[in-house]
Amino acid sequence: MKTISVQQLVARFKLEVLAGAGKLDRTISQSKVHRPGLEFVGYFDFFPMERVQVMGRKEITYLHKQTEEERMLHIGNIVRYRPPCFIVTYGQGEGLKYLTQYCEEEGIPLLRTVEPTTEFITKLDGYLVKSLASEISVHGVCMNVSGIGILLRGQSGIGKSETAHTLIRRGHRLVADDIVTLKRISPQTLIGTHNETTKEFLALRSIGLVNVVRLYGRKAFQDETRIVLDIELARWRENELNNELELQPGYTDYLGVKVPHIEIQLQPGRDVAGLIEAAANNWYLRQHGYSAAEEFIKRIEEQMEENG
Repeated sequence: MKTISVQQLVARFKLEVLAGAGKLDRTISQSKVHRPGLEFVGYFDFFPMERVQVMGRKEITYLHKQTEEERMLHIGNIVRYRPPCFIVTYGQGEGLKYLTQYCEEEGIPLLRTVEPTTEFITKLDGYLVKSLASEISVHGVCMNVSGIGILLRGQSGIGKSETAHTLIRRGHRLVADDIVTLKRISPQTLIGTHNETTKEFLALRSIGLVNVVRLYGRKAFQDETRIVLDIELARWRENELNNELELQPGYTDYLGVKVPHIEIQLQPGRDVAGLIEAAANNWYLRQHGYSAAEEFIKRIEEQMEENG
């Protein structure tokens, strides 16, 4: 199971440490945060103690309205379940005496952000989902073509990076070259990104390593993209090209997510980058219910009816 440390959270969101500074190595393994509510009245049957606990104005205001004895009891009960950490939003400071005290005693980090609760939770949830997602690395190139995320694969030396360079020159964006990190952030969603080391770099045979941002500007690169097409570049094989009106889709499985698969065979004179653009745009149209093959067949049927 993947985990991240509370220290990573502090660094990523520039959080202020109010208590438990010596325990920032505590680990987080769940990708959703929790706002304690029923727990304040003693109901813990479904308390997700393994999640980060976020306390906004609603929770702190409720505690302010309790007697000192009630406040100590409610806070003490939650802290003793030892969640990874507590985070207070809106920069709240008043009334945190007992929360700070219990967190210090139990060795649980108490953190604070100035951000509003809802906005912070949205950012934190997104960060945790990606950081804790299952992932694998594959050899290939990841591109965003007209807003469509594509994983470009093929044997070493087949021309993946050169094809990517042509696509960049046409206004599309590089995500990763050579090593592509794939993250499964939901049963239907696969994200492609770089491994930081290769960020912005493209390796071109006979030229060497180039930085696409330095060459073509910020528009030539983006950090990640949702993968919706798996395109494999393959060597030309005589008599094996499909010429059907509409091909039956094949799929490649990555971490349990099925991605539509297309093979493009290479031969001198073929506009591979143009074919990839066509594949991306065609996928987009299919998602919106349009099929060129269906329209073509419909036209033929209409002509046959007109001709009697």
